[in-house]
Amino acid sequence: MYHRFFGLNESPFNVNPDPRYLFMTEHTREALACLTYGIQARKGFVLLSGEVGTGKTTLLNKLLEWLHEGGIASAFIFNPRLTVTQFFDFMMADFSIPCDPNMKSQVLLKLNRWLFERHRTGQCTALIIDEAQNLSSETLEEIRLLSNLETSTKKLLQIVLSGQPELERKLNQPELRQLRQRIALHARTRSLTLRETAGYLKARLRVAGAQEDDIFTADAVKAVHQYSQGTPRLINLVSERALINAFADQKNPIPESIVKEVACELDLQDGDFVLREVPPRQPSHEKLQEIPVKHNGSEQVPSNGFATSPDTLVEILSRLMERLDRLEAINSKGRALH
Repeated sequence: MYHRFFGLNESPFNVNPDPRYLFMTEHTREALACLTYGIQARKGFVLLSGEVGTGKTTLLNKLLEWLHEGGIASAFIFNPRLTVTQFFDFMMADFSIPCDPNMKSQVLLKLNRWLFERHRTGQCTALIIDEAQNLSSETLEEIRLLSNLETSTKKLLQIVLSGQPELERKLNQPELRQLRQRIALHARTRSLTLRETAGYLKARLRVAGAQEDDIFTADAVKAVHQYSQGTPRLINLVSERALINAFADQKNPIPESIVKEVACELDLQDGDFVLREVPPRQPSHEKLQEIPVKHNGSEQVPSNGFATSPDTLVEILSRLMERLDRLEAINSKGRALH
């Protein structure tokens, strides 16, 4: 709804891991180069790790795009909460290799033949596993054994494990030391600096069709970075809401006050957010006051268990409704003029 107001063709801050919106910082280039080199050089195992929301899946989608353009067959497992049988079934289906996943010997035999034939004709094959911190130790051991599919000089299957820091801790467990020792390369994603945050906002706005670079004021950019702590997913969340609120208030460029308002609505603290649950307002729109209940001489919170706060989900929705009412009035006035 705000696209025309800001001169955009699409929403620039969707949380979808669209590779078109991958912002190339020095660390991002290094991580992507590490992944592509590991696959091209047939190193076997490559590890990608990073905190929540730092762009791992977007980076993997860029990698998958590169694999497709290079004719490299790939299987992408994005939900690793699978049994070993389900894991093999998913992988073989993504490789388009028909087989009965319940017959493990047949799975490995067909996979080995297929991989060897691809190797013989100079083709490479990659298995990409996202959210790998959720893999069981049993499944991780089965994945390690897949690296035994090899010739005397090359690994037939290149495997990328991507996950949160919990994956690194899991790989440090004694029972997984054989897998840890086989990881040839390790890439990491990181939060953005203030300068990178400014570039990130401008780059995404340009991809979405913006002709102007100053949709966010300099102070607003600083506020976005402060409240998001440079985490790309939170930058997207704050920026998307800021665009909506600024459009509702008919403000362009977006001032710092709008970003602060969004941060307050999301209760952003230290790069994270919580939506608090509280009782609804009274029809008069006056704030509902909790009355402590006396019990054995002590005060207790009412049985609903919710604490009052001005930054509530109900108040957020109320503000949005007020903005929508103002927007409807603006649109009605526009139609009347025409």
